[in-house]
Amino acid sequence: MRALVLGGTGAMGRHLVGLLSDGGWSVDVTTRSRGRTGRDGVRYVVGDAHDGAFLEGILTSADYDAIVDFMVWRTGEFSEVAERLLSGARQYLFISSYRVYADAPVLEEGSPRLADVSRDEEYLRTDEYALAKARCEDVLRRSGRANWTIARPGITYDSGGRFQLGVLEAGTWLWRSMHGYQIAMPDELLSKTTTMTSGADVARMLCALVGNGAALGEAYNLATSESLPWSEVLEVYRRSLPVAVVPCTLDQYAWAAQAPYQLFYDRMYDRVVDNSKVLGVAGIGQADLRPARDGLHEALCAFLRSGGRVNPPCGTNARIDALTGERCLGDLLRRGRPFSTAAKYAAGRLRGRV
Repeated sequence: MRALVLGGTGAMGRHLVGLLSDGGWSVDVTTRSRGRTGRDGVRYVVGDAHDGAFLEGILTSADYDAIVDFMVWRTGEFSEVAERLLSGARQYLFISSYRVYADAPVLEEGSPRLADVSRDEEYLRTDEYALAKARCEDVLRRSGRANWTIARPGITYDSGGRFQLGVLEAGTWLWRSMHGYQIAMPDELLSKTTTMTSGADVARMLCALVGNGAALGEAYNLATSESLPWSEVLEVYRRSLPVAVVPCTLDQYAWAAQAPYQLFYDRMYDRVVDNSKVLGVAGIGQADLRPARDGLHEALCAFLRSGGRVNPPCGTNARIDALTGERCLGDLLRRGRPFSTAAKYAAGRLRGRV
């Protein structure tokens, strides 16, 4: 059995590749980074799957039983390549997102999607992440083929550096905390409920779908059913390092992160996921998944012990500085490229200020 994993080096993909290899699969993995070496049966191919020539070359290089697609596609772009991806393997697994869902008490596979029920015309005119994922799902459903599987992961964490806090990525909140700076967060967000799943656990669920004929033409939630408020996520992180928070408004926070739709159409919803469908396929129970509080703490401790580094976005950190009254430019400059760093910092601080 042979699988192609597009963009398979992240919090979920790296674990999935290992599981497939352990299960006897030969795995080709596309990556933008050079110098990766794999175990026996794993081959890393350097290139960008958004490049049509590269994608065609790798699709014709082998006879694939499954393609697992972690790429982020624009709707129009995906419409152009979907037929080729579907015809490139016996099974095409599209990694969507739980963010496609509108607000609901419990997220089931048939729960309403934002793309179908939102009345925000300005939002619907965009191709924002949640909308693009839903529209790509629709492309598959309208394809006339049935060899696709849709997987909708929730928020994941991983000791490789995948740690989110609200809409802030590790390059902002974790980098600032590691360097003694504050972050800004609204109290309204901290009271909202989220779901945080180990990337390794999501990979276990996903692995159960790869090569599984019963999964064809189906969609699955890939997440723990456990939920916790963002305030508890913050406290879990504080068990490993100081995380100083100053309050701000929701609009200020959305401006700083430049992610208003992610904030208002996901993080400000209370998210609880029904994962019974995928657990039934995988033959595991909720008790077999890592508890979020323990898993988050262990992953962050492992990351810090390893001397892990995160890449701080200059613009986002500049805007957080504007809310906290600090100036982290000196530490950013010490990372190199002083002229471009200073320019990005200045531009970021001025961008659409509220």
